[in-house]
Amino acid sequence: MNVNSEASGLLTMAGKDIDLLRYIISSDIVADEIFGFHAQQAVEKSLKAWIIGAGGTIDRTHDVRRLLIMLQDLDLNVDCYRELIPLNSFAVQFRYEAMEEEDVPLDRVDTLSKVESLHDHVKALLTKTP
Repeated sequence: MNVNSEASGLLTMAGKDIDLLRYIISSDIVADEIFGFHAQQAVEKSLKAWIIGAGGTIDRTHDVRRLLIMLQDLDLNVDCYRELIPLNSFAVQFRYEAMEEEDVPLDRVDTLSKVESLHDHVKALLTKTP
């Protein structure tokens, strides 16, 4: 698999997570843990596609913070995407544990907007012609 198809494949899969988020955004029966998990997955896959597209290599990490650091190490500005780091809890902690009553509910509209923004940014970068 070449770099372009690997990055494109990841971005396509991130888009599928985003499609699901759009579908369940106002569902009362879908828990925040599920919404947050798919938001984190879309972010993780988008960041990995960006890293590959920028000439970097990825590993099996699910840590959004670590992926952002990898992009920084490639001299890319990721400051506006740091606000996505809290989604890490949905990849690990809330994947196996329910949110507690005192946990702040996920702002689904804001989260989806931020995830879409990252995805659109990476998609635009990957479709640019050299």
